[in-house]
Amino acid sequence: MGRAESVGGKMNAQDPSDLWSTSDGEAELLQDLGWYHSNLTRHAAEALLLSNGYDGSYLLRDSNERTGLYSLSVRAKDSVKHFHVEYTGYSFKFGFNEFSSLKDFVKHFANQPLIGSETGTLIVLKHPYPRKVEEPSIYESVRVHTAMQTGRTENDLVPTAPSLGTKEGYLTKQGGLVKTWKTRWFTLHRNELKYFKDQMSPEPIRILDLTECSAVQFDYSQERVNCFCLVFPFRTFYLCAKTGVEADEWIKILRWKLSQIRKQLDQREGTVRSQSFIFK
Repeated sequence: MGRAESVGGKMNAQDPSDLWSTSDGEAELLQDLGWYHSNLTRHAAEALLLSNGYDGSYLLRDSNERTGLYSLSVRAKDSVKHFHVEYTGYSFKFGFNEFSSLKDFVKHFANQPLIGSETGTLIVLKHPYPRKVEEPSIYESVRVHTAMQTGRTENDLVPTAPSLGTKEGYLTKQGGLVKTWKTRWFTLHRNELKYFKDQMSPEPIRILDLTECSAVQFDYSQERVNCFCLVFPFRTFYLCAKTGVEADEWIKILRWKLSQIRKQLDQREGTVRSQSFIFK
């Protein structure tokens, strides 16, 4: 494939991962964009931005859905949000804007655009997260190295890690004893759903352990719209979103969390059963 030819300020249809813009004599590959992380996964993007990014840090990566679709991963206060960037063959679409070249697309980010989602959270895109970061070439020396005779085999080495799948936003929650409704700021991180008095509160009112949650579902028992509930052994929590789309987003990510938790529990139980069989 050749480089992109800028004709009248428009790009010809071609693969954006191989092409850039030649306007003003600046021909660059997409790979040369310092904050393009190509095949970085959603999980890895969230881990990077949450552990080493700032509020407003962002990166561009390939989407795993189809060719020509990218994901802009953006760090908010306590979560990472993902937005589609689509290459149509002639332009790049992001949000309500369309850009005729990659160069124009990148210029847009130089102006620190403000974006918002269904949750109402506004984020200023401030800090592009670099693909290459300086690293020390320092390693620890092994001083002790022995094997524990557990009877386990390579089949017992099942890689596990809690899914990140972060989300945050305002929801209206029904009280436990007093059935009044109050707006609270919710954050979802790993297997914990926390809610705060508001977005600026440093300490949560409560932390819900999703490993104890048995179900997440739409709820029509309340005299409100866009409601859903989380079922725990000790209580059912009723929550309402501003829009149906927002409620659907919360339900999807929470259900996905529960499915991941169940998979991990099944893997652990399978490992325990295999170990019990070995020692019999």
